[in-house]
Amino acid sequence: MKNKITTLLLIHMIFVVSCVTKKEDDRGYIVKVGDKAPDYTTVLDNGDTFRLSDHKGKVVMLQFTASWCGVCRKEMPFIESEIWQVHRNKDFVLVGIDRDEPLEKLNDLSTATGITYPLALDPEAAIFGLYALKKAGVTRNVIIDRDGSIAYMTRLFNQEEFDAMKLKIEDLLNK
Repeated sequence: MKNKITTLLLIHMIFVVSCVTKKEDDRGYIVKVGDKAPDYTTVLDNGDTFRLSDHKGKVVMLQFTASWCGVCRKEMPFIESEIWQVHRNKDFVLVGIDRDEPLEKLNDLSTATGITYPLALDPEAAIFGLYALKKAGVTRNVIIDRDGSIAYMTRLFNQEEFDAMKLKIEDLLNK
């Protein structure tokens, strides 16, 4: 009887792990929680150069977006008020990575959504392609811990997942 219970528990654990992995794959990510975040260098909307690896030791949020994305436009004011304004003066970095659009579109997007956090250029979706399949959609967030590892990822805008992401950011900042 004890062996049967152990076997059932093992089968259940394998099933749970495979479901979690499948869910991430179904969302179009090519990275996983626990992976080192792929490094990149880009230009921000203010003209500054941004290199992800320069921010090791801080909690980083990458928000993949585009001006034509309605879900992104819906989520951005929540990111502004509930994450950026709350954590901007801490060891926290937030960068919106705009998929393959010119600087004018980034500026229009900032104005239209009322955000103040920086947006980054992503020509040919090169940065996006380090994290997700290029055919996958935007409206995704990647949270990176102080060691440079991926700690949390979202897809689309779901209030429960968004709230869990906020808690994850707070937890990482308190470590």
